[in-house]
Amino acid sequence: MRRREFIALLGSATAAWPLAARAQQPQRMRRIGVLMSFAADDTAAPPLVSAFAQGLQERGWTVGGNVRIDYRWGASDLDRFRKYAHELVVLAPDVVVTNAGSIVAALQQASRTVPIVFVTTIDPVGSGFVASLARPGGNATGFIAWEFSLSGKLLELLKEIAPGVMRVAVIRDPFVPAGSAGFAAIQTVAPSFGVELTPVGVRDADEIERGIAAFARGSNDGLIMVGPPSSAWVHRDLIITLAARHRLPAVYANRYFIDSGGLISYGLEPVHQYRAAAGYVDRILKGEKPADLPVQAATKFELVINLKTARALGLTVPDALLARADEVIE
Repeated sequence: MRRREFIALLGSATAAWPLAARAQQPQRMRRIGVLMSFAADDTAAPPLVSAFAQGLQERGWTVGGNVRIDYRWGASDLDRFRKYAHELVVLAPDVVVTNAGSIVAALQQASRTVPIVFVTTIDPVGSGFVASLARPGGNATGFIAWEFSLSGKLLELLKEIAPGVMRVAVIRDPFVPAGSAGFAAIQTVAPSFGVELTPVGVRDADEIERGIAAFARGSNDGLIMVGPPSSAWVHRDLIITLAARHRLPAVYANRYFIDSGGLISYGLEPVHQYRAAAGYVDRILKGEKPADLPVQAATKFELVINLKTARALGLTVPDALLARADEVIE
């Protein structure tokens, strides 16, 4: 081979090497932070985490392959929310997913640039997380869990399953919109049902136990857990136990209370939102901005009834209510 031809061949091969090297380089590992309001060992969490991972996989993201997920578990503790929000922001994730308004607030205090996708969250506009539902405008977007007016539906269900109830304890967190505005919505409809309301706080187990013990008097008492109940997840078993001990027909805003022995629930079907959140995460990882992704309202709600608990309370569930139920636990 002539020297001139060899140099030309070497030059063309050298030019091709960077292209080949780039083609062989692995795809950059993307990083997702997930900060949940649950405790790490809460039995409600695995189906939600699984739905989110499945949603990612359906869109070509493999955990441990081209995406890494860093989980933190807040256990309904505001101090943990703030601590873990800072920890995740320091890790420089491509996006953070969370399931409570108080966590969104903590994340936005830590960073106004890291993208946030929230699920099962109340009133993001009123809370200042987004500018509007159609055009969030900042670093957060996601999925709403509950309209405040739906809290009145819980009282309607309580009167339907236990018509004799005249006094109702409402467990709510007064320091979050879901608690304060949810209680206000129940107050609005209470006169039409002829019931007297008593608020019960959820700061700790002692407050819940004292509040319910002081309230419960007789056979015409009932209980409502305003939701979504993220601030009371850690006390779920206690609330159900107290309702049984004082023989209080109780209505909850989430089905996981019913799976643990509660009487009846009406609220968001959460698995759907976690799977949908994977879709927004996918779009953000591919370059879209939370500011341009509209906040979506909940579309799937479910009514769940525990007949075993009803029988223990001496209640006969109306056929019309059973017919409307999405699930009946025998």
